Amino acid sequence: MGSTRALRDALRCMAAEAGRRAWDWSHVALAIGPADARAQHFAAFGAGSLLAFPTGTLYNEGSIHVGEGTMIGPYVTLTAGMAPGQQMLSSPVVRIGDRVVIGRGSHVVGHWSIDIGDDVQTGPYVYITDQNHGYEDPDEPIGRQWPVDAGVSIGVGSWLGAHAVVLPGAQIGRHVVVAAGAVVRGEVPDHCVVAGVPARVVRRWSEETGWVDVAHSAPSS
Repeated sequence: MGSTRALRDALRCMAAEAGRRAWDWSHVALAIGPADARAQHFAAFGAGSLLAFPTGTLYNEGSIHVGEGTMIGPYVTLTAGMAPGQQMLSSPVVRIGDRVVIGRGSHVVGHWSIDIGDDVQTGPYVYITDQNHGYEDPDEPIGRQWPVDAGVSIGVGSWLGAHAVVLPGAQIGRHVVVAAGAVVRGEVPDHCVVAGVPARVVRRWSEETGWVDVAHSAPSS
């Protein structure tokens, strides 16, 4: 009985190790790089860029531009439009610059214009979209009302912490830190830190003072 259990345990360990090795291998072999056929579907897919495996939802790549040296993490949803095959009114709908890092499980969902500048990095589970539901008619279910598009831009060298949300119309400046869990709307100036819901400027930088805390700042509009 003991020898049977030992054999079963040994076989289970061998199978588990084989499975782990296969899973590790799949992360390398199934990632999408510039030379892969799937990369050719994109409007651009720059040299040295990588879309990690497993991918999240991915469609209408012809309206998505990926720069050079960019890494898009596993389980990232990257889409243009509401459904595969949709004809878009702008091109590219989503532009991701050079040397960008998009964290695991994030969503970049474009409909009109999302522009992510060079050297932007995000933590995991960040959500960026340029479309939201309308709710003007109080008698109509919100899901049936016509959505509203407003372009989004994220400036060069910015950092978005885990679970940050970037809403339609957000214009984030250069070298901005968006704190984890912040919800950003409206305009955010260069060289600052924003935090909260809605995001408020909590620190600013200037050549005269360096970094200073900002007390009772108004929310970005």
